[in-house]
Amino acid sequence: MKPRIAWAIGAVLALGLAACHPPPAPSQQAVARTVTVTRVTLRPIAGGIVTSGLLVPRDQVEINPDLSGYRVSKLYVDEGSWVKAGQPLVDMDPSLLQAQFTQQEALANQQKATADQREAEAARVAGLDKQGVMSAEDVQARTYTATTARAGAAAQIAAANEMQTRLQHLTVRAPVSGLVIQRSVNVGDISGGGANPWFVMAEDGQIELNADVPEADFDKIEPGAKATVTLADNATAEGVVRLLSPRVDSTTRLGKVRITLPVRADIRSGGFAKATFTNLTRQTITVPEAAVRYDASGASVMVVGADNKVAQVPVVTGERGGGYVELLSGPPAGTVVVAKAAAQLLPGDYVKADWSDAGQ
Repeated sequence: MKPRIAWAIGAVLALGLAACHPPPAPSQQAVARTVTVTRVTLRPIAGGIVTSGLLVPRDQVEINPDLSGYRVSKLYVDEGSWVKAGQPLVDMDPSLLQAQFTQQEALANQQKATADQREAEAARVAGLDKQGVMSAEDVQARTYTATTARAGAAAQIAAANEMQTRLQHLTVRAPVSGLVIQRSVNVGDISGGGANPWFVMAEDGQIELNADVPEADFDKIEPGAKATVTLADNATAEGVVRLLSPRVDSTTRLGKVRITLPVRADIRSGGFAKATFTNLTRQTITVPEAAVRYDASGASVMVVGADNKVAQVPVVTGERGGGYVELLSGPPAGTVVVAKAAAQLLPGDYVKADWSDAGQ
């Protein structure tokens, strides 16, 4: 066979063999898609809460008379009155107690005069027992009588002082300065005969919103947080959180938050109001909003493993703010996730990480 013909036949055979065994397909790693990635991070995120409750006095003061059985003779204040500490609120008829005090005062004066006389008699015989003029027993008896008389006088004076104190308590006075928000006493009433307090005051007129907050939102609020409070007539007031209740109701899973409000005539005890908290910033686990994909199974993120293979991990989202979304459950902080185009990937796909837009 001629050399040229043999070469041609060899070339044809080589081409045939090549057609029977095509070159191997490129690996999945070789055709991996380049995707933007980021990490699950702990960052501050702003959120909002709306809650409601009743308006109540910050410090409610109930006032009742100290004495029972006396008739009210005069009223000085009514509901809505502003009073100062020590200011008279009501007078009770003093005539009966005044007569008893006068009688007791007379008895005290009489006993004091008797004590003075007995002490003078004891002083005159002092030392006569040593001179033999009187026996020691007689001198001691005079001294004992004088001491007893002085003690009796002191007891009568104390009883008179007690009567005088009771007379002073016939005038019921305000224990603190503030606003009278309730009155249940009238002229002619007998003290000690009712179950309700005579007066209820809000100390310094300070009214607060006693709001109910779900247990899950308690960690989002702290003392000093600001809230916009909307009253029943749609008027608003700026409030500040003063107190977070240390307990949560075991049935409703709600806790109490006390919000201090300005002293205003339209903020009334017993009214209903709504509080709106905005710009509540707290540290939480977040990812960019574009990293969360949604399908029939719910929300999820595509986690990039050490082998550059992606896995779909379900998440529960919370507050949103600044382009980020809170992860209430999901991968921990530091996990690498696909930041963009996550919806175009399938679990098990290989990717090439692009950190250029990740803010790392």
